[in-house]
Amino acid sequence: MDKLRSMETFIAVVESGSFTGAAARLDMSAVMVGKYIALLESQLGTRLLERNTRRQSLTDAGRVYFDEAKRVLEQVAIAESAVERLRATPAGTLRVTAPTSFGGCVIAPLTATFLQRYPEVRVELDLTNRMVDLVEEGVDLAIRIGDIRNDDLVAKYLCPYRMVICAAPDYLAHYGTPQTPADLVDHLCLSHSVWTARNEWRLPGVEGEVRWKRDAILRCNDGYGLRMAARAGAGLLLQPEVLVAEELESGRLVRVLEDYIPEPRPVHLLWRQDLRPLPKLTEFIAHILLRLGTI
Repeated sequence: MDKLRSMETFIAVVESGSFTGAAARLDMSAVMVGKYIALLESQLGTRLLERNTRRQSLTDAGRVYFDEAKRVLEQVAIAESAVERLRATPAGTLRVTAPTSFGGCVIAPLTATFLQRYPEVRVELDLTNRMVDLVEEGVDLAIRIGDIRNDDLVAKYLCPYRMVICAAPDYLAHYGTPQTPADLVDHLCLSHSVWTARNEWRLPGVEGEVRWKRDAILRCNDGYGLRMAARAGAGLLLQPEVLVAEELESGRLVRVLEDYIPEPRPVHLLWRQDLRPLPKLTEFIAHILLRLGTI
């Protein structure tokens, strides 16, 4: 087995806290993780981990090996980057993270066109609403929605994240078209189940701020499910414009309350500070900015 891969596996086990966590992180089976750890311990002639049914902990040798193994892998990454910088054409693996919905609808298709242009690049696109630590998790680029409060990263404004309120024509024909947020009391509204009093969207009303209807007729933890319900006439929908663009263009959904939508949130690109960023990163950033910078 490859020694560097064994080191990488050991580090993943320590940082994730379990064989299962390391397996998910490295996209391998927990059995294979165990084989790598057993190989290391056999080669070193000592135990690196103390394990029982409830927990695992590092031995003294394990703590020393963990620190040194991380240094080795960091040096390998530096060496690979140094060689990669000599290439005129972008190549290598690019690790990108983006919010689930925006990433799936917008970033994934743009990644496909980028890969067609640069076939020597491989992209690992992680779609998650979790706040990923670029440095700790070895991520090259993050797409974030909202204000940025991290001075350790380079941030580039990308585009506004606009919301839209819409409904199916049949629904509006039956219930009428709301003219102000105050009219929401007489309408059926759909809401995402992760919206809470802390992070829910609020509308600029005539007499002050109005919360998107709290007593929604339907709550769902999936935006696609909410769109399908809105298309079927279940009620008014508040979603990012980019997610309902096709429905709006086809007329399956119709905009309402256009003067009362929430203020758009900014979308940023974030990457680690580097005086000489790799071509794969700079070209991907340029590709994204070219397609989305004018939205």
